[in-house]
Amino acid sequence: MGSTRIYGAHYAKEDFRIALFLRNFTATKTLTQWQYHSAHYQQWLCSTLPPRLVGTYTDTDSKGIYQYRFNQESGTAELTAVTPARNPSFVIFSDNDDNVYAVDESGTDDDALAAFRYEGIDKPLTRINAVATGGKAPCNIFQTKNLIYTANYTGGSITEFRLADDGSIKKANKVMTFSLTGKAPDKTRQQSAHLHCVTADHYEWRAFACDLGNDCIYSLKPNATCDGLEVDSTLYVAAGSGPRHLTFDDEGRYAYLITELSGEVMVFSHHEGKLTQIQTVTADDRHARGSADIHLTPDGRFLYASNRLQGDGIAIFSVDKESGMLTRAGYQSTARHPRNFAITPNGRFLLCACRDADTIQVFAIDPDTGMLSDTGHDIHVPHPVCIAIGSK
Repeated sequence: MGSTRIYGAHYAKEDFRIALFLRNFTATKTLTQWQYHSAHYQQWLCSTLPPRLVGTYTDTDSKGIYQYRFNQESGTAELTAVTPARNPSFVIFSDNDDNVYAVDESGTDDDALAAFRYEGIDKPLTRINAVATGGKAPCNIFQTKNLIYTANYTGGSITEFRLADDGSIKKANKVMTFSLTGKAPDKTRQQSAHLHCVTADHYEWRAFACDLGNDCIYSLKPNATCDGLEVDSTLYVAAGSGPRHLTFDDEGRYAYLITELSGEVMVFSHHEGKLTQIQTVTADDRHARGSADIHLTPDGRFLYASNRLQGDGIAIFSVDKESGMLTRAGYQSTARHPRNFAITPNGRFLLCACRDADTIQVFAIDPDTGMLSDTGHDIHVPHPVCIAIGSK
């Protein structure tokens, strides 16, 4: 099954926008008219106000999930709705943007994955149902068609759920629990398996899961009946590094791993589910053991990695798109505890959730250098820890 994809082709988030534009493009026949409307489409795309969902910890003043209309032209945001939820520390839009899924990361036996119906940016989410994860502290979500997964940090496990046609969550298919191998050297932070994320390359040849406790990445393939995932192989990285989040370039040729404990970005070549390490660069010069998130710009030219606990900020790298290799370009200081961040679809802004400052900072991205500049358009929200971007 070396070339088997998980469940079909990948569909880009912007596809429906292009389809909508083409559907409405009915009366123009000439090249001049097409160029005119195409230019207006690009202008429209840059200035549209796609929804942003902000997941939070609700141990202070936060109510749950906050919805914003964000202007990709000006970098400003408007609060439009708030949906009550308990500790929705990780939030995603469904593949078709009709639903929203959020974890309840409370570290208790009733931790769960919740489903909501998305009915527009101006309306609160409508809760559909919630199902227990069977593993404590779910902190990450991955969906592929009618299956959805949570990475459970304290539980050291991955939970697999099937989705109903209406977006509701059926009971868990299975919980894949991992044991400590004994190789990890940090007896405080690596005392057990700690699953931190599940993701896939853009063509979904394989899914991958990062285990901070075991210093490894699991490769997951479709099982024999193609109705779920199973572990295919395990790739161990440097002992004590603490793998946290993994992201791929658009072509699926390269993968980039942020390690929480060693504060590094590891670069891998990727071919049909096999990762081969080709580079390691430092993201956290302070060695604070709190590196958090990692993302590429939409054009793949720049990569960013957030660091917490000391010298809070975001490391900036330029990307050689041919070789996948990184070059350190700079560092941008942020407010306290920059955890998750997101980059706008047009690549103009980076939004950083700074948990302990109760703020999302909005940075403008220099298109030539990748350097960040603070716009001053801070979004004030209690304990923000996740930003999800929708398409409609």
